[in-house]
Amino acid sequence: MADIFREIDEEVRRDKAAELWKKYGWVITGLAVLAVLAVAGWQFWQHRENQASQAVGARLEAALKSSRDGDAAQAETILKELAETAPAGYRLIARFRLAAETAKRDPAAGAAAFDALAGDGALEQIYRDLARLRAGILRVDLVPYAEIKAALEPLAAAQGVWRHTAREFLGISALKADLFEDSGRWFDAAITDPQAPQGLRQRVELYLALVRGGPVTVKN
Repeated sequence: MADIFREIDEEVRRDKAAELWKKYGWVITGLAVLAVLAVAGWQFWQHRENQASQAVGARLEAALKSSRDGDAAQAETILKELAETAPAGYRLIARFRLAAETAKRDPAAGAAAFDALAGDGALEQIYRDLARLRAGILRVDLVPYAEIKAALEPLAAAQGVWRHTAREFLGISALKADLFEDSGRWFDAAITDPQAPQGLRQRVELYLALVRGGPVTVKN
């Protein structure tokens, strides 16, 4: 008897399944087709994105090669194009590289290009601060220490991402102005920071030797 009831139950289930398929089969088929098309579309989009990324990467590499080969004009032409048309990540790299290329032929113009990046509210703060740092470094040989201090001192704060380099160049700017007390203070802050890179420590030791030596007097 148990087998008979089981067979009847299975038959009823098959009948219900057939009825449901007859009624909703087209919906299930349509959803399956849409799923396949969605996966295929996603894969095609990824393929196109990878191709575009590789093309932009090749253009960026061409710009860097032109720069290394001394063809600044070609490097700047490519970088200007990428700064306007490349995807966001590459566009940011191109803008920074373009500012650096500009600085090679005209430090003041390069600093102004970095100023434009620092003032771009669409960028993350870390990149804006990096641009501000780069502009300040370029101006160390161009403007008085007071201007360098105003630009870089906020970046030299205790938890600042760019504090090590900011302190180093604040010290250099003060040293160039024969402001030995200020210079020593910045170099001490750089060298006593437990997270200061080893290369920076070695450079700062040399700067501190100049600070300890004081101003050079020339006897007639």
